[in-house]
Amino acid sequence: MTGESPDPASPRLAWALTGSGHYIKETLDLMARLAPLDVFLSKAAEEVMRMYRRRDGNFPPGTRLFRDRAASAPQIGRFYFGEYHTLVVGPATSNTVAKCVQGISDTLPTNAFAQAGKCRVPCIVFACDTAPEMMTEAPHGMVPVYPRRIDLENVERLRGFEATTVVETVSELEAALATRLDSVRPERRLVNV
Repeated sequence: MTGESPDPASPRLAWALTGSGHYIKETLDLMARLAPLDVFLSKAAEEVMRMYRRRDGNFPPGTRLFRDRAASAPQIGRFYFGEYHTLVVGPATSNTVAKCVQGISDTLPTNAFAQAGKCRVPCIVFACDTAPEMMTEAPHGMVPVYPRRIDLENVERLRGFEATTVVETVSELEAALATRLDSVRPERRLVNV
């Protein structure tokens, strides 16, 4: 984390990474095109980034990184001071989605989701387990995944949450993010690299 002081006059984008490897490379590439950006890393996200050899994330200059090191997640208090205009959670594991649906906030990403909701900060959730059968990239190649009925049901429940947009693909994520950024600050569009 840098020593930057918060600037409530210029809210930032908050992004919470969970322990999913599903489209993690593409997600990190998208994140590299955004600024200013605060990243909330779960412990599992840090492990996954190492497994996919993306330890540094290639985040843009000025990115503040917050790691899941404290039980009370004091970094999340920034939501209460208007520091964020949007929270992205993703790629979001079925575990994270289930916790969000049930109101459990025991990791940095789930706590960010809960507090964003309480502060009326719009959220975009890039859910991983969205189809009965799918292929996903593991660290050593593509593998089949068969999400459980409960996983699919939780994604549908999450769609019903206020101020929450659920996306299923990288292109949907990029489109939802571009729409949100255009509505918040037209001059802060996605940068094509």
